[in-house]
Parts: sequence; C-alpha cells; structure tokens
Amino acid sequence: MREPTPTEALDLVGRYEAGHEIPERMRGDVRLLSTLLGRVLRESGTPGLYEDVERLRVATIQAYTDETPEAFARAEQIAQSFTTERADEVARAFTVYFHLANLAEEHQRVRVLRERDGRPEKEDATDSVAAAFVRLAAEVGDDTALERLRNLRFHPVFTAHPTEARRRAVSSSIRRVAGLLAEYEDSARDGADQRRAERRILAEIDLLWRTAPLRPQKPSPTDEVHTIMSVFDETLFTAVPKVYRRIDDALQGIAAGSRKPVVRPFVRVGSWVGGDRDGNPFVTAATTRKAAAIASEHVLLGLERAATRIGRTLTLDAVSTPPSAEVEALWRRLKDSDEDAAAEIAKRSPDEPHRRVLLLIARKIGATRTRDADLAYPDADALLADLALVQRSLVDARAPRHAYGELQSLIWQVQTYGFHLTELEVRQHSAVHRTVLAELDSGAPISEQTEEVLDVFRAIAHIQQRYGLRAAGRYIVSFTQSAADLDAVHRLARHAVGPSGTPPVLDVIPLFETFADLQAAPGILAEIVTHPAFAARLEETGRRLEVMLGYSDSSKDVGPVAANLALYEAQALIAAWAQDAGIELTLFHGRGGALGRGGGPANSAVLAQPPHSVDGRFKLTEQGEVIFARYGEPAIAMRHIDQVAAAVLLASSPSNEQRNSAAAERYADVAATMDRTSRARFFELVKAPGFAPWFATVTPMEEIGLLALGSRPARRGLSVESLEDLRAIPWVFAWTQARINLAGWFGLGTALDAVGDEARLRQAYRDWPLLRTLIDNVAMSLAKTDERIARRYLELGDRDDLAQLVLDEMALTRDWVVRITGGGELLANKPVLQRAVKLRSPYVDALSLLQLRALRALREAPQDAPADPELQRLLLLSVSGVAAGLQNTG
Repeated sequence: MREPTPTEALDLVGRYEAGHEIPERMRGDVRLLSTLLGRVLRESGTPGLYEDVERLRVATIQAYTDETPEAFARAEQIAQSFTTERADEVARAFTVYFHLANLAEEHQRVRVLRERDGRPEKEDATDSVAAAFVRLAAEVGDDTALERLRNLRFHPVFTAHPTEARRRAVSSSIRRVAGLLAEYEDSARDGADQRRAERRILAEIDLLWRTAPLRPQKPSPTDEVHTIMSVFDETLFTAVPKVYRRIDDALQGIAAGSRKPVVRPFVRVGSWVGGDRDGNPFVTAATTRKAAAIASEHVLLGLERAATRIGRTLTLDAVSTPPSAEVEALWRRLKDSDEDAAAEIAKRSPDEPHRRVLLLIARKIGATRTRDADLAYPDADALLADLALVQRSLVDARAPRHAYGELQSLIWQVQTYGFHLTELEVRQHSAVHRTVLAELDSGAPISEQTEEVLDVFRAIAHIQQRYGLRAAGRYIVSFTQSAADLDAVHRLARHAVGPSGTPPVLDVIPLFETFADLQAAPGILAEIVTHPAFAARLEETGRRLEVMLGYSDSSKDVGPVAANLALYEAQALIAAWAQDAGIELTLFHGRGGALGRGGGPANSAVLAQPPHSVDGRFKLTEQGEVIFARYGEPAIAMRHIDQVAAAVLLASSPSNEQRNSAAAERYADVAATMDRTSRARFFELVKAPGFAPWFATVTPMEEIGLLALGSRPARRGLSVESLEDLRAIPWVFAWTQARINLAGWFGLGTALDAVGDEARLRQAYRDWPLLRTLIDNVAMSLAKTDERIARRYLELGDRDDLAQLVLDEMALTRDWVVRITGGGELLANKPVLQRAVKLRSPYVDALSLLQLRALRALREAPQDAPADPELQRLLLLSVSGVAAGLQNTG
C-alpha cells in the first residue's frame, strides 16, 4: 500500500477529525495546541522528527478508518523502521499530544459547566443535590427529605495506588498550560494580548516537551503525600464550600446568604497515603506520623489565610454593626493572650470590632500551625466556637449577609477539614496481624516487624492526641476471613501501649476481597459484634459500622461479571443484616479507576446499589489518574461532588429502591446463569496450565514493575508462576497496556450467550440498573481495545489455545453488547464518550505499535542476556503515553 502524498494525508486527517462532532471551540483548542506542539517538534526535536511523527499519525488514522490488513501493516512497518532513539522521540511526542488533548477536553468540560451554571432550568433531576432534593421531597415529603439532606455523607478516600504514570513536574506543566489556555480565550478581542498568551503557551509546551516524562526513581510515601496535598491546595479546600454554597443558593433562592444555610457539610475526605502498609514495606509508623503532620500544616495554613482575608474585608463599624457582649468578651480574651498584635490591629481598626476579632482569630490559627502553646487553639471545635460567636453577633446586629457569606464558607471549611484535613486510615493484611500475635503469645524476642506493627498503634494514638480523633482511627484489615482477624487489631493495640497505657480509639473495618470472603461476610460480621472491644466501640459510635468491599481482587478471583454479581449480593445481605441488628451501616467501596477494578461513573453505580445499602452515605477509594481527573480542576471537582452526592441522596428514595429490588427479583434467574457461566469461562482461561507465565509474556506486566509509578511494589512475591501474589493493579494495568482490557469484560459474552434471550436481555438492560451499569462499563472497556493490536501481543506467547480463547470471548462480548445497547457499534448510545474514545484511538495505536516493537525485541533476546536499557526506556515511555491516552488505566 503506497504512502499518501502530503495533500492526501492532510485531507485524510481533516476528514477523520471532522467525522466526529467536536464542539467548535474545543476543535479550536486542539488545533491551537497541536499546531504549537508541531512548532516545538520542528524547533526542539532532532531533524525530521516532525515529519516522522506525521507519517505515523497519518498511517494509524488510515489503518483505523479503513481497517484493511495492508493499512495496518504499513503503520506497523513505519513504527518498526525507526531507530530506537527516533522511536523514543516519537513516543514522547504522542504522549505530549495526549496531555494537551486531554487538557483541551477538560477545558471544554469546564466551559460547558460554566454555561450550565447560567441555565439551572436545564439541569437534569438526578444531576445535582438541589434538584435531587426536590425530587426526593416529592416522594417522601419535605421534612423527611430535609432530614436526609442533613445526614448526607460523601466520603472519597485518596489512595497512593500507582496508576498515575505522569511525573508531578509534567502535571504541573499541564496545569500551567491550562491556565494559559484560559487567558488565551479571554484575550480573544485583543490581538496583542492573544499573541502574548500564545507565545507563553508555546514556551510552556516546549518546557513540557523537554521535561523528562519518566520519574528517575520511585516516589517515597512522603512524596506521595505531597502530591495528594496539591489537590487540596489547588482545588478541594475552596471547591467544597462552593458546592455547599451552590446547593444552598438553589434551595433558598433569593434568601440564600441572608439566613442560616439549609445544607450541612456532607463531604469528608479520607486518605490512605502514608497509612496503607498492606504489602508496602516503605510505609512505616514514622511515615504515618509525618503524613498527618503534613496534612495538618496544609489545612491550618489554608484556614489562617482564609480567616485573614475575610477579616481584612469585614470593615463594619461599631455604630452600624455593634458587637455582641460575647464578641466583646472574646476580644478581651484574645487581646490578653496576644497583646502586641491586638494593639497593632486595634490601632488600624479602632471602630471595627468584628474585623479586629477575626484578625486575631487568624493569628491564633497561625499559632496552632507553628505550635505556639500559649496562643494555639486546642482543637478545631474551639475555633468553631469562636467563629460561631462572631456569626451570631453579626446576625444580632442585623448584618446577616456578612454572617452567612464568606464567614460561613470558613465555618464550612473548618467543619469539613478540622485541623487534620484528611482522615488518615491505616490498612494492614490480616496475615501480618496473625504472625505478630503468634510471636507475642510465644514470648519470643520481639522482631523488627512486630515492633513496627505495634509502633503503628502508638502513631495513631499520637495523631489523635495532637490533631483530634477524626485525624486517624479507622483501621482496615485486608483479607478479613474471620471475626478473629478483626479482634486481633484491638489485641495488638492493647499490646502496643502496655497494661497501664490507653490504646487509641479505633474503628476496625473489615475488608472483604475475594469471592469466598464476600460470601462469608454476613456471618463474620454477626460474630464480631459480640466481641467485647468491638461491641464497646460500636456502642460509643451509636452503632455505626463501616464495611469495605474489594472490587479488584474479587474480579481477579472470579472474573468481572461474577465479581459484580457477588458484590451486589454481598451488599444486599450485609445491609439486611445491619437493619436487623440496628446498625447504621456505611459500605466502603474499594473501586479503582479502571473498569476492571470497579471503575466507571460513580453516580450511576450508586443508583444501582441494593436497597438500604447506601442510606445517604457513600464512601469509595479514589486513586491514580482518577484523582486528578475528578478533583484536579475546581469546576470539574465541584460538578463531580454534586453529581455523586445527588445520586447518594436519591439512592434511598422509595422509587429507586423499589426499582432495584424488583429488578433483582425479576432477573434472578438471569443473574444465576450469568454468574455460573461467566465464572466457568474465566476459570477456563486463568486456571489453564501455564497461564500466569503466559500472561507475563504477552503483556508488559514484568516491565510495569520497572516504571516508577509509586512506592508500592507491584506484587507481593517474586514469582509469576501464580496469580495469587500478583496485585490487582498490574493485573489490570498490563491487560490495558496490551489493548485487550481483559479484566474489564472477559466472560460477559459467554454469560449473555448462555441467557440467549435477546429481547429479555434488552428489557433487562432498560429495567435493571446493575446490568445496565455492568454493560455500559464493558462497552467503554471494549471500545478502548483493538483486536489487531491485541493479536500482536497475544502472538508473543506460544499458546495459541489461550490466545484464541481471549479473541473468541472478545468478539462474542462485543457482539452481545452491541446487540443489547443498540446502534450498530459500541457506545452508540453514549455519543460524547464514543467521540472521545474514537478521537484518541489512532494515536493510542501509534504508541501501542512502538510498545509492541520494544516488547517483541525484549522477548526475543536471549534469556541470559541483560535487557537492552534503550528498549526498556522506549517500552516505559510508551506505557506512560498509552496511560495518558486511555485515561482510566488502573
């Protein structure tokens, strides 16, 4: 097949991009950014780089659009023809392109959100908390709806699971480009300003191109803590109170901001970063202490700055806004403890009592941060009490808009984040606890591991004493298989402090991960609530209990279909048990970013949960690239929180619970057939002799361990002879990189085929939220696969039987998903998502071909020869690029 002429190539690319209905302004952003990248490649790349990038780009678009073997072979030949050094540059160029394309798409989302803010009447009834409240009130009455709104809780927990392939330096550069793109748009009416903005974007893209895309070494747990802090500093600290404000504005109308808000703070942010030590030897008790200290430093600095800013603007004189007696007394107390500062403030603001008090409060927050014992607040409640005095005084002085304006936002921030910012959670494997207890019971000398485990409990006690009980106290037990696994935590806490010490206050959370553990969960819970220490804590909390469900290991255990059905069944049984036992249950969902790990749109997943399993409370893990996709930009973060919280509010509505309950009963036979047949098909693959080493051969699983993604090791052991010790993250990540995405869909085609009744399955897709969510997620997963590229990866192994099994199931699943969802192709019923996937796919193909070239060469090298470092680097560059292109990778 001949190579197209430059004119033909330009026409091909133009037709391809025009064939997808990209909003005009987004098309302009992509055109601007890609044109500037082209200039950078010409100016800063080696001679001929731009032309080589274009050759491969045109070839992969041609191969994607006409799907002929000849077109695909030509794209392969071009990728193969590059020297390793040139392939390295080309991979970097495509990766930078993805970063810029993702940025343009994000910019368009922000644009749409801002336009929607001006048209609230267009909002969907399930799309915001305010609209969801109106719908709920229509079903249960205003009083009940208001009570549920006030008890609403959304609790994302940020983890350090390593699926974010970008360096922090790269992420920072992308954020700067985003800001400059907004400036460029704002300066559209001034040609000189726009040229200056374009020049600065060009310089930033040049910097992005020149920045090494791979981390030179794995980040430490402390590095990961600092990375997460950037999300709070740049987004969440200010975005969360804006969410509350938006809801209150919608519910109270023109009275909003002039009277007490209806909404209560419903967001709580957790973190495993610096606390999750399950299989990560680099997370120590010292790390946990440091993580808490870093988080507290960030939130106190934020509160200090906010209080100072608000105080400076509160220029209300004593005549128009007289202070209450309580505020006058507060001024005297604050003045007595900080005399010099009080004298200076009083001199500048002699007749502005509320301003004077708030500026001294800001000083007191600063003293808390610097640990000035004479001036510091003892805890966040003491700060809230002072702010409440100021607020009441303003209300009494007939200045309610100042009482419930910016001051209310500060109060919301303190209520949400306290002095700790994140509620740090500790996680450890049940087997470690059993080993340590056995050693302690034997009376043998204490080993280094045992001392470290005990020191973790001392660290939790220290954090609670210094930052408050909310700062730490949740202790998650991985692979909980018995009530004794949970009781072990309380026993170890007592060992840690000795007979005369006071153990930390602990909420012990079981994590049920495997298929068998999920089935055993209700029985284990029924037993543990009778254990004295567990029962005592249950009574202290008003019989509140958290139970965590693992999505990733259950999916690796029995396949994605059976795992989803088992998770639903486990939730239903646990929720029913909790209701009977009078327990307020919060289910903690260990969802990952990838579809094979329970990923996908969180709000639709919430609405598909069993009756009584949500009840206004939703907690889930957020990780890797998903953290920055959902919370890295303020407008998107606000929208995500609002959408998920709306779903949480509506999940317990009578209509939603009745729909889910009725569908589960009506399609119980379908579920049973799908469970049985999908598991059998999955086992046919993963239990085949030699499957594990074959998997390691046909995917870059081994090489992913070389990528400095995070501090956490890729697997618990050293062997790839068994999947037992392989973590779910590389299991999913490796299949994704091979463009197979097997962890997200394998077995569904066989399951649907076993049911066989297409009309009934179509009806089930419409009526049964669980099936619809499962099929929609599989459709997205399959849309990101590529059968031709998948075949090339599968050819790296010597097992045609396993390769054919994968390809047959892929084809069968694709066929059934298209038939059930309609439209003739994947994602036809989700055009915006389909457009995003299709626009990226040819460019991902280019990186996949470069990755295949490197992987094939590494596999063909003699086993006893050292790996070629240039090939390894090319492979890792392509891994980073594919992750950027596919987005939800792990």
